[in-house]
Amino acid sequence: MIGQILATMLPVFLIAGCGALYGRYRTPDIQGLNVLNMELFVPMLVFAVLADQQAPLQDYGWLALAATVVVLGSGILLYPVAQVLNLNLKTFLPPMMFNNSGNMGIPLLVLAFGEAALPAAIVLFIVEMLLHFSVGLYMLDPHTSIIRRLRLPIVFASIAGLTVNFSGVALPGWLLETLNMLGGVCIPLMLFALGVRMLDVDFRDWKLGLIGAIACPVSGLLLAWPMIALLDLPGLQVACLWVFAALPPAVLNYMVAEQYQQEPHAVASLVLLSNLGSLVVMPIVLGLVFAAGYT
Repeated sequence: MIGQILATMLPVFLIAGCGALYGRYRTPDIQGLNVLNMELFVPMLVFAVLADQQAPLQDYGWLALAATVVVLGSGILLYPVAQVLNLNLKTFLPPMMFNNSGNMGIPLLVLAFGEAALPAAIVLFIVEMLLHFSVGLYMLDPHTSIIRRLRLPIVFASIAGLTVNFSGVALPGWLLETLNMLGGVCIPLMLFALGVRMLDVDFRDWKLGLIGAIACPVSGLLLAWPMIALLDLPGLQVACLWVFAALPPAVLNYMVAEQYQQEPHAVASLVLLSNLGSLVVMPIVLGLVFAAGYT
């Protein structure tokens, strides 16, 4: 089991470490890379996985529901905690709700459970992203129209991929292979970018960051538990949901906070210290998942 955990975690942190090492001596345009990734490579991977007839997406409906409960429920569960601790709700709650299902989640699930976990990883990623760019942005600015929030390449790719899959249209093998090859670029690029971002750790709000590093995975796991008990999910989907629930906040929370001027330094501490905390959390969760034999 220890070998399985190491085989899963080491590539994640080695690639992120390469990003951190490169960023230490160079100043790569990470914002440009992230835009390229989110507007081209990620949508290609999403479309390819969703459009592939070998991925029966109707089997992932309950998983999508469970992920929605984990994301939205985390905000509800931690709302009284934020009030008791007198924390700014707009600063604290979004990072606790919207986790790192892209940069860390997709690579981690694929490395842990193989290519068979990719459709589940994509479904979880789509749920988190759609909620982030609808509910999440509404939390920061209720006046922004929902159409503007959802005008994203990943949304169009999701709709197109689902349409192709449910229509029964089989795409040519050479086209799917091309899309998979280009889309495959996004996974290591996500981890590389995460490593570069880790250099921006701000310890000025370390107490808030420590609270987030504990509250984020705890709230997610507490909500995943009843959903797994209530829903008849296959073993692989159960394993993916446990990992999804324990993921740290998405780096995108910091970018959004910077855009809306919502205490970006405090959000940076929440995001980055929680991601550092995942060095402890994720091996424990993976160990429990492997020990339970879900896969």
